[in-house]
Amino acid sequence: MKILVLHGANLNMLGLREPNIYGSNTLKEINDRLTQDAIELGVSLSFLQSNHEGVLIDAIHAAFQVQQGILINPGAFTHTSVAIRDAIASVNIPTVEVHLSNIHKREEFRQHSFIAPIAIGQISGFGAESYRLGLRALVAHLKPII
Repeated sequence: MKILVLHGANLNMLGLREPNIYGSNTLKEINDRLTQDAIELGVSLSFLQSNHEGVLIDAIHAAFQVQQGILINPGAFTHTSVAIRDAIASVNIPTVEVHLSNIHKREEFRQHSFIAPIAIGQISGFGAESYRLGLRALVAHLKPII
């Protein structure tokens, strides 16, 4: 089973960027932990982080008929990108949206997600654990399908 892990805008700055909100884990640490979890779960992960919306869209399109699932933290694109939402809908790959912080307890503009309505689920507010919980939820959803 192949899963694409996408990290959106500004997530390359994790560990430095507002650790009181996003935690002290770096993106590499998050990816390394997900890689360990993937071994345990028997899945293969591909990772991509980009601050460019089009790069993420191209990766979603390239996942069509290659990846069985997508785990995405769109970062700020969560609240702005109809294009990423449409890309995910167009490939029809089961997708779990994750966030380090609880977006529903943050500024009003951060409380709306364009991705959530087309995702199979959303996990937020558990820091780096959000990714791990999201991966496990996605794999559990996919196992009966595969």
